[in-house]
Amino acid sequence: MTNQKGKVYLVGAGLGDEAYLTVRAYNLLSVAQVLVYDALVDAELLRLVSPDCLKLDVGKRGGKPSTPQAEINKLLVKYCQQGKQVIRLKSGDPFIFGRSIAEIEALQAAGCEFEVVPGISSALAAPLLAGIPLTDPVLSRCFAIFTAHEPDALDWQVLSRLETLVILMGGQNLAEIVRRLLQHGRSLHTPIAIIRWAGTEQQQTWIGTLETIVQEVSGVPLSPVVIVIGEVVGLRRYFQPENID
Repeated sequence: MTNQKGKVYLVGAGLGDEAYLTVRAYNLLSVAQVLVYDALVDAELLRLVSPDCLKLDVGKRGGKPSTPQAEINKLLVKYCQQGKQVIRLKSGDPFIFGRSIAEIEALQAAGCEFEVVPGISSALAAPLLAGIPLTDPVLSRCFAIFTAHEPDALDWQVLSRLETLVILMGGQNLAEIVRRLLQHGRSLHTPIAIIRWAGTEQQQTWIGTLETIVQEVSGVPLSPVVIVIGEVVGLRRYFQPENID
């Protein structure tokens, strides 16, 4: 990189742990001049940037104060126009329920050069790290990934018929998710897994059914979590490493 011309890189940080960064992301972090990062980005990743790199925490954590998206857009444009190499670091993949479109539109409007660097989404990695395959020749010929941040916006009649569901941002609405699925015909005995802080030392997994899971995790802070619903959860006993909780 040189600082002759500014450029913004929208980089997926993966699960947080350095081990789950792509090589491209790792290399870009090492030469970043400005780092604009989200709340769910692991603090350990900040060690990968130069001591001279300007680090800007823009929050974006549900339910807590965070930098408005318009202000983030302005920061990216500002430093790019100053000729800086800017890393916009997002947890997971930049385009899995991120706000990358708004940032790209702002960069395009300002004539700023940018590049998108894919990351490993927790929607795909968390189930596997918990020993749960998302597909199976018999039990799961398809799966759907969705956010349950706004339950009323979802077509629960369709979702309830799919073999495997992977839900992000659903911890606070767990009881409502269960209620909607049962209301639309899903069995009380359907297996469900809740995986918190996947890919970190704090990873923890709860296994239950739609009948039992709400009670099992009562009082537990469910953020950030990935929820997996379907018969593939039962395959965990065959695939999990011995050290999975």
